[in-house]
Amino acid sequence: MLFRSPKRQRAIPLRLRWPNQTLAAPTGGRRVVLFSHGLGGTVAGGEVWGQAWSEAGFVVLHLQHPGSDLMAVRSQARDFGDQRGLQRAAGPEQLLARLQDVTFVLDELARRHAAGTNRWNEIQPTGVGMSGHSFGAHTTLGMAGQRYPGHPGFDEPRIAAFIAFSPTLPARGDAVQAFERMTRPMLCLTGTRDDDVLGIGATPDRRIGVFAALPPGRKAQLVLEYADHMTFAGQTGRAVEILPRHSTSRALQPQHHTVVADITTDWWRAHLMGDAQALQRLSKPSGLAPGDHWQVG
Repeated sequence: MLFRSPKRQRAIPLRLRWPNQTLAAPTGGRRVVLFSHGLGGTVAGGEVWGQAWSEAGFVVLHLQHPGSDLMAVRSQARDFGDQRGLQRAAGPEQLLARLQDVTFVLDELARRHAAGTNRWNEIQPTGVGMSGHSFGAHTTLGMAGQRYPGHPGFDEPRIAAFIAFSPTLPARGDAVQAFERMTRPMLCLTGTRDDDVLGIGATPDRRIGVFAALPPGRKAQLVLEYADHMTFAGQTGRAVEILPRHSTSRALQPQHHTVVADITTDWWRAHLMGDAQALQRLSKPSGLAPGDHWQVG
């Protein structure tokens, strides 16, 4: 499906997942979760997560961002090993376009909810969850209120909670100052082999460092031992083989996907639905391996 913005002369492809109608809608309407793909992605990004969240009762929208999607990368880079070409498709103007895409989709959800057609009357257009992988994690942090050199950042009150898959610290400036407004619930997920894709210094340590730079309070982080960058894309098969992978990361992917799907679903249940049992499970998630690390703060 497409959401068209006449003002921006831009069409946003989306994949929409409705929960099974046998699942009763919570008071106030079905909660909505957005997912933003990584650089070179499509609406297929995050399909493993989206399926789990939809089965748990959430309406899931996978956004595709023209200018930093697969078509754009194919026009800019020889392949996914061409870091210079990838960097051209991941500039500040594309991040701004992505942030504007999310705001437009939220506007469109509100409009369709008010019109009440095609089940849109079932949703709650506020109290939304925002998530994304890699460049989509940058998009998620931006919607959560990250500041940028020369730009004050976005302030989007319709989003209630966030999940950032493979985030990284800002390339420039003080991360604590950049993140100081980000006080809403934020879950960060990364792995010990979540390496730099674009050649901009996004090492595993800098991805792990996002959690420490966030304001204390409603935040959490999962670090999976041996998980690599594509572990967190939420896809399977050929889609996750676009980058070189460690054999251990590939072998552990099914186990990692199960753990991530369970924890992220509980994160949405706790922070979008007010589910006390989900919040309790998040105090000590099950299924973690000895080398995995979970922290809240």
